[in-house]
Amino acid sequence: MATVEKLLADKGFHVWAVSPEDTVYNAIKLMSDKDIGALPVVQNGKLVGIFSERDYTRKVVLQDRASKHTRVMEIMTVNVCYISPATSIDECMRIMSKHHFRHLPVVLENELIGMISIADVVKVIIDEQKNKIDQLEHNITWSESY
Repeated sequence: MATVEKLLADKGFHVWAVSPEDTVYNAIKLMSDKDIGALPVVQNGKLVGIFSERDYTRKVVLQDRASKHTRVMEIMTVNVCYISPATSIDECMRIMSKHHFRHLPVVLENELIGMISIADVVKVIIDEQKNKIDQLEHNITWSESY
């Protein structure tokens, strides 16, 4: 079974992040520019929250706040669930499904080293299933030739 470490090795370890003091507008602009749905919130090198499209719609748009005057710290999710590089992809899917998360920060020794999305996890699972099917088809073809 694949791990988050393997996923990040293939995907890359670069993480876009914002600080708690950034405006919501700047965070949304960064998310739009980078085509991502969530940003870790980092202060002094430590993960202190996560800011997502869901936070924006529920805590800015629906509460009629101004994104250029609202700070990320005012609306970010602070109880962040994170994973380690050794976490299996199956465990990531379990966590994401159970809690309805679309993004999980990856932390190693208290340092944010990556971010994965549900799309990343689904792709790995589909690729693994395709490989299993290919192996089974190969085994069936090989055994039928004898």
